Amino acid sequence: MTVRYLHVIHSLNPEHGGPPHGVKQLASAAMRLQQTVEVATLDSPAASWRQGWPCPVHCLGPGLLKYGYTPRFPRWLRQNLARFDAVVIHGIWQYHSLATWTILRKSSVPYYLFTNGMLDPWFKQRYPLKHLKKLLYWAAVEHRVLRDAHGVLFTSEEERLLARQSFSLYRANEIVVNFGIAGLAGDAGAQRAQFLQRFPHLRGKRCFLFVSRLDPKKGCDLLIEALAPLLQADPALQLVIAGPDKSGQQQQLANLAEQLGVTQSITWAGWLSEELKVGAFQAAEAFVLPSHQENFGMVVAEALSVPLPVLISNKVNIWREIAADNAGLVAEDTVEGTRHMLQRWLALSEQERQAMGRNAADCFRQRFHIDTGGRNILQLFGQHARNPHPSAAA
Repeated sequence: MTVRYLHVIHSLNPEHGGPPHGVKQLASAAMRLQQTVEVATLDSPAASWRQGWPCPVHCLGPGLLKYGYTPRFPRWLRQNLARFDAVVIHGIWQYHSLATWTILRKSSVPYYLFTNGMLDPWFKQRYPLKHLKKLLYWAAVEHRVLRDAHGVLFTSEEERLLARQSFSLYRANEIVVNFGIAGLAGDAGAQRAQFLQRFPHLRGKRCFLFVSRLDPKKGCDLLIEALAPLLQADPALQLVIAGPDKSGQQQQLANLAEQLGVTQSITWAGWLSEELKVGAFQAAEAFVLPSHQENFGMVVAEALSVPLPVLISNKVNIWREIAADNAGLVAEDTVEGTRHMLQRWLALSEQERQAMGRNAADCFRQRFHIDTGGRNILQLFGQHARNPHPSAAA
């Protein structure tokens, strides 16, 4: 049976991290299974990142401010809804989710919703003033978007349990799905050589790799602080920090590194193209992400696919799976926890590190490959496509 899907997302800008990449992975998986898929976004039609997509992309913005209001999107959705059997919303708190709910809540077309970790109570604790604004929006609108969805999708049991803790009026048909990615591919030797040609001073170094946007929740500051005495003690160690800086974090982090005397041991790689990013993974001996909050951790799955052991905090919601498979090390998201985790890694023998790398490959293949997780998600969508909506509440 061929099912026609529409994915709805605020933006496909790859610098926004996991959600745009996740949509691309699901779209590619659907097309490999001979399904029909399109994407609607609030990006401008002039956006460069719409190029190279495996399916039609409808850029219906630009929307107004960060919220993304634009009358073009609901008008397009009303005109085209009959072409689709199921709709998948990615993310909340912005106009795309409200507009989709408004049109689909009494429709025979079911919609599903990925919250992408946006209900994690960490945000409530870290940004109390923003939480007050969200509380008003939640009471007025957003709780209905979850309530009326055919399914609210979580990529781990941890994410599902955390989502219940931030707001009252929480009602949802919760479904935990096995998400995944296709994995990083290509000529490993050539990709590694390309990366080292760009950063020749890293030849012969033992590199810890951090790949993510520079944001306070990612824990990059505590990583630098935790790693500083280890970098000072061993000149062969190097920390590579790769990712876009949208919030002015790099200068603050560079100042911290200077205060700790480890400026020469940190490479600021910035945002990397796909080939260079893969090369960075190939050149590293471990991937490190001591994040304070991470829904799925797309980049963690990418590291596992290389395969590369991952050193992560227990706030990355797939940490239980990593620990169970011995595919990396897990610690609290504190300076002390991160430092102890790094020390444990350095204390491993070469044979133990290689074994953990093999475990990483097995973990990725069994748990996080899109051909497994994506197929299951698409089967879920197909079961209810065009079925009567479970709650057509006003």
